[in-house]
Amino acid sequence: MENGMLKTEALLRLSAIGVLVLTACLVGTNTQTKHVFFSVERKATVKDLDALVILVIVESVTAFYHLLQLGKYFAFPRFKEKKAISYETQAWICFMLDQIVTYVNFGATVAAAQASMLAVTGSRDFQWMKVCRIYKRFCFQIGGSLTCGLVASILMIMISTFSAFNLFRLYSPKRFLVFKG
Repeated sequence: MENGMLKTEALLRLSAIGVLVLTACLVGTNTQTKHVFFSVERKATVKDLDALVILVIVESVTAFYHLLQLGKYFAFPRFKEKKAISYETQAWICFMLDQIVTYVNFGATVAAAQASMLAVTGSRDFQWMKVCRIYKRFCFQIGGSLTCGLVASILMIMISTFSAFNLFRLYSPKRFLVFKG
């Protein structure tokens, strides 16, 4: 059972890496240029919205974290001999890092989606125009990449569930926070 769970978790991490890299590449390379007058050009890039720049950074760091976690399974198999850190401590560290990375990634994705909604709807109070009326392809690509970001967040929630199971199976069900013998 444990071998199957490790394979499933590794597959989930590999899938999350793929979707995270796809999201970062789609957002990071998205640009569109429009000719306003005969010689005047306006260009929409990721740098126009700070939330998208932060999203690219967070997605890249998160993908690297999952790559390191995936490497842990192949480079450092479990040894029965002496360990520098106990298995319980490793499980706690993995659980906490998975939780932090999942929440930060989800927060960055939702913040980018919220900021992008201003480009779609505009705001009369602030006299912001609907940017997506001008840069349609740019907005569609951002929408697709934000969907990929949400899929990555769902995959990371599933990964966090596996790390929570790996941690809390070490504790006794009869006595609270007492390790099994």
